[in-house]
Amino acid sequence: MLLVFALLALLLRESGFDPRAAMASAGSHGPAAFVVIGAAACAIGVPRQVVALAGGYAFGFWPGAALTLVAEVAGCAIDFAWARLLGRRAALAFLERRGGGRLARLDRFLTGRAFTATLTLRLLPVGSNVLLNLVAGVSGVAAGPFLLASAVGYVPQTVVFALAGAGAGLSNGVQFGVAAALLLLSLGLGVLLLKSSSQLDRVEN
Repeated sequence: MLLVFALLALLLRESGFDPRAAMASAGSHGPAAFVVIGAAACAIGVPRQVVALAGGYAFGFWPGAALTLVAEVAGCAIDFAWARLLGRRAALAFLERRGGGRLARLDRFLTGRAFTATLTLRLLPVGSNVLLNLVAGVSGVAAGPFLLASAVGYVPQTVVFALAGAGAGLSNGVQFGVAAALLLLSLGLGVLLLKSSSQLDRVEN
């Protein structure tokens, strides 16, 4: 995943399009425009890793990671609010077409331990960010724990891909290598949390 995204960043640079220059030309409105566009992209299903990579490439590591995190949480909140408040019937129909019986299991996993379950799923770069947001919206999960766990769970991969994006313009691969190592660490943490949740389920059952 990192290799593909880094290659895309390099191809953009070679094509003459420079996100850094585009954001600089936007002046003080650049960060706000990035957050709005990034939130909309995350809400419609663009992988959040792509947004983080773009943020790191356009703004540098720390500013890019911070702006991306705001955009990711905003996109998550948009999906959650739409599913819960406005489009519950449409969201349920969409989820049934996409997930079938797996949605019931995911719903039970989320509602049983909202914060831990959400954090576990956010740390693992599998599944669909939008589907999880919609499932949470139509389920009984409280908004506070879900959004807070999502924000915390977004941090590792946001940092990883913002770091990779910031390093895409460098002549060496140091930042890219550090990003890959951090990704492995976040994956390991997600797997440990998933195993712990599975063991707890067996004890409770």
